[in-house]
Amino acid sequence: MSLLQVFQTTPWLLITGAVLLGLVVGSFLNVVIHRLPRMLERQWRAECAELTGSPAPPAEKVNLVVPRSSCPKCGHPIRAIENIPIVSYLALGGKCSACKAPISPRYPVVEGLASVLAGYIAWRFGLSLAALGALVFAWAMIALAFIDLDTFYLPDNITLPLLWAGLLFNLGTTFTDIASAVIGAAAGYLVLWAVFWAYKLATGKEGMGYGDFKLLAAIGAWLGWKMLPLVILLSSFLGAAIGIALIVFARHGRNVPIPFGPYLVIAGLIALFFGEPITRHYLQLL
Repeated sequence: MSLLQVFQTTPWLLITGAVLLGLVVGSFLNVVIHRLPRMLERQWRAECAELTGSPAPPAEKVNLVVPRSSCPKCGHPIRAIENIPIVSYLALGGKCSACKAPISPRYPVVEGLASVLAGYIAWRFGLSLAALGALVFAWAMIALAFIDLDTFYLPDNITLPLLWAGLLFNLGTTFTDIASAVIGAAAGYLVLWAVFWAYKLATGKEGMGYGDFKLLAAIGAWLGWKMLPLVILLSSFLGAAIGIALIVFARHGRNVPIPFGPYLVIAGLIALFFGEPITRHYLQLL
């Protein structure tokens, strides 16, 4: 019996494998979230220096593989035993083993999210192309949400490949038919593009970034145009509710921007898993 047949006949083994894989991927997503913005900033600085004829900035080799992960406070290299997803964080008490500086709880949170979503996807879709696509979609969305929280930026390096991947997966009608996916990609971009320019013309200010357009286009490419109203409504509701809560309870300034990407991410994941029953129930109410 092949490994694929074992997974097909033993669902709990598939789910367990997905959970463990999610932990490993979550650890890698932490690297992406931390390093990709730094890599892009170095690239932009080098390009600006080249255009202006200025001396190139010092070349620090940073990518998703090197340098080795280390404590940002004391520079202690993180050993393999200290890099086991979630387990190492708990064993170390959330502190660096060398200088005892606190480690952000974001690391186990990202690992846990990637793992829980992977387990749920394995249970929901089984061993299928839809499961593979849902994993790609969910993990990319996690990275985008946390990068946007840190930098107010949704990198093209993730949003554009995610968009094209959605179209390719739907060539086989994995989540929707290809016509709906193409219309969803175009409509997702154009809807927020129109909102952006309407707000800018009315107020003279920019209400969101172009990365939000591309993220909604990617969601449309994966889930089809019929899910876009649900995604827009959910993300707007979440943004308004959390924004009001931050102003009231956390004294967040009204003029301080809040990234919209995480709300699109949450709404996109809800639409992936529960979009059809929610939409069906909503239409029945109407």
